[in-house]
Amino acid sequence: MPVSVIKTIPSRAGFVAARFQGKKALAKGIVIQAISRDAVINHNSAIHNDLQEWRIGLTATKKIGNAVIRNRARRRLRALAREYLAPMARAGTDYVLIARHDTASANWNEMAHGMQKALRYLHRTLDTEPADQVTKLGDNLQDNSRG
Repeated sequence: MPVSVIKTIPSRAGFVAARFQGKKALAKGIVIQAISRDAVINHNSAIHNDLQEWRIGLTATKKIGNAVIRNRARRRLRALAREYLAPMARAGTDYVLIARHDTASANWNEMAHGMQKALRYLHRTLDTEPADQVTKLGDNLQDNSRG
């Protein structure tokens, strides 16, 4: 069976859309944000509307540790995505995997089980999201910057 190439989210706009318009689920050592690209209305066309493939973005901030820890966490997130996200991923969906403080050292089986459970939850919530709650990305950013 050939190994599929994992497509990445190419720009910051994809990460921002997942954060403000997507759904979020927590699992052991990982936060997963997901957004269906066909639900995103973006007039700047920064988010390409290629609905045939799923995409992934990885984030590991300085809060979780030094460069060695962050790199190890990203490698583990990539491995989780290849092994567990790829078979379950839906076409036209962006997934953002965010490392937590224990990603680099957490039990692999617990992380894998948590990821599968979180993905099932995200797919359920994406399926039941009403279409009238979809907002423009620019409107959502402006609302959140007021404060």
